[in-house]
Amino acid sequence: MSDRTSHAIVCGAGIAGISAAYHLAVRQNMRDVLLVDERAPFSLTSDKSTECYRNWWPGPGDAMVRFMNRSIDIMEELARESDNCFHLSRKGYLFVTADPARIPDFERAAEEPCTLGAGPLRIHTGRSGDPVYTPAPATGFEDLPTGADLILHPPLIQEQFPFLSTDVVAALHTRRCGRLSAQQLGMYMLERARECGLQLLDARVEGVDVRAGRVRAVHLSDASGSRTVGTDVFVNAAGPFVKEVGRMVGGALPVYCELHAKIAYNDRMGIIPQSAPLYYWADAQRLPWSDEERALLAESEEMQWLLEPFPPGPHGLPEGTPGTRNQLCLWTYDVETVEPVLPLPAHDPHYFEVVIRGLSRMIPGLQAYFDRLPRPVVDGGYYTKTSENRPLIGPLPVEGAYIIGALSGFGIMAGCAAGELLAAHVTGSGVPAYAPWFLLERYDDPDYQALLDDWDESGQL
Repeated sequence: MSDRTSHAIVCGAGIAGISAAYHLAVRQNMRDVLLVDERAPFSLTSDKSTECYRNWWPGPGDAMVRFMNRSIDIMEELARESDNCFHLSRKGYLFVTADPARIPDFERAAEEPCTLGAGPLRIHTGRSGDPVYTPAPATGFEDLPTGADLILHPPLIQEQFPFLSTDVVAALHTRRCGRLSAQQLGMYMLERARECGLQLLDARVEGVDVRAGRVRAVHLSDASGSRTVGTDVFVNAAGPFVKEVGRMVGGALPVYCELHAKIAYNDRMGIIPQSAPLYYWADAQRLPWSDEERALLAESEEMQWLLEPFPPGPHGLPEGTPGTRNQLCLWTYDVETVEPVLPLPAHDPHYFEVVIRGLSRMIPGLQAYFDRLPRPVVDGGYYTKTSENRPLIGPLPVEGAYIIGALSGFGIMAGCAAGELLAAHVTGSGVPAYAPWFLLERYDDPDYQALLDDWDESGQL
C-alpha cells in the first residue's frame, strides 16, 4: 500500500539528478516530481568538480561533440536568463608541448574534433596570411571564437602566454571551453524546478517495487521511519552508487569507479595569471629533482617511484574571481578501479608535490615553490565510468526505470544535456540523433562491440 504517489521519482541530487528533475518539472511541465537523496544536494561528488566544460572530444562518431555543444547551449541559455548567476566564462583549454616531434600529434588532435562539429580550426605559423588570433577575455562567454587555434609560432605563444616555458613549440587553444560555478548552476536549476512543483526529500531509497515487468513504487526511509511512494517512473541518478541502485531494478550495469583528487592552493607569488585558460602539459617526463634529492629518493624502496617516468597530463587553472590568486591543479597519473566508499579514502601525501613539480616543466616559475610549498587543500570524488568513458542515459530493461549516470569526470559540463535527454526519454518527446550512443542497449549491438574492440581515445584528461 503506497503512502502517496508521484509522477516520477529521481534518486540522487547531484548534477545528474538535479538536471533530470529540472528538465522534467520545468521544461517538460511534469507535475509532482520527487527528488530523493539522503545527503544535501550537490554534497557527494558534484561539489568536488573542477567546474570546467569543453566541447572538445574525440570520436568515434560526433556524439560527444554534439552532446557537449547542446549542454553548453543550455548553460548559456540559463546564464542569460539568470544574469549569469553561475559565472559562466570561456577562456578555453590550452594544450602545450615542448617536443617538436609531437607537432604532428597536435595537428591530428586539432583536426578530429573540428571535423566532428567543435568549430573551425585556425593555424598560426607566423607567416603572412595567417588568421588573426583572438585572445580570450578573463570573463564572459558571448561573441567568442569556437573551434581551436593551433599556434606553431613560439613568439606568438610567448606573447599571449608569457608564463609558459620558452621551450614550448606548439600550443592548441580550444575555444568553446571554460569554467563556471557548478554549485550555483545546480542550485539555480533546483530552485527553478521547485518553483514548478518539484519536491526535494531527505530520504534514502531502500528498494524499488517491480511487478509484471514494470516499476510500481519506491520504498524510502528517513529519520521518521519508512514509507512507500507509488510511481510509474524511477530515475537512477545515484552517481558513484548508480550500480548499487541499479540492482534494485534487477539489472547489472557495466560501470566502475575511479577515485580522483584535485588540489587547491594559493599562488602567493602570482606565478600564473588569473586570466590564464586551463593549461595542460602534453609531454611525458621525469620529475625535476636536485642531485641530492634524487640520491635520497633512490635509497628508499617506498619512494623510488618518484624517480620513474610519468605520463603526460598535469594540468591546472585559475579559480575564483579576477584579483584572487587561487589555483586548482591535478594529474591522473596513478588511478585504479575501486569500490565507492564513504568517507573517501585518504589521498597520497605526495600528490601536491608531484603535481607542482610536473607542472613546473610547463610553467618554470613554479620552481620557486619547491623549497616551501603552499599549503594545499586536497579533495576529490569518484568518476563513475563505462569502459569507453561515455554515459548511460535512457530506459532500463524494466519498464518505467531509467538511468542517467556514468558521467565520469564530465558530469558538470554534460549535466544540462544529460538531463534534457533523460527527460525526453521519460516523456516520449523527440530525442536527438546522438541519443542511441548513450543507451544501455548499445552493448547488445555487434557493430558497437566491434567499435569497442578498437576504441582508441576516451577523451579523459
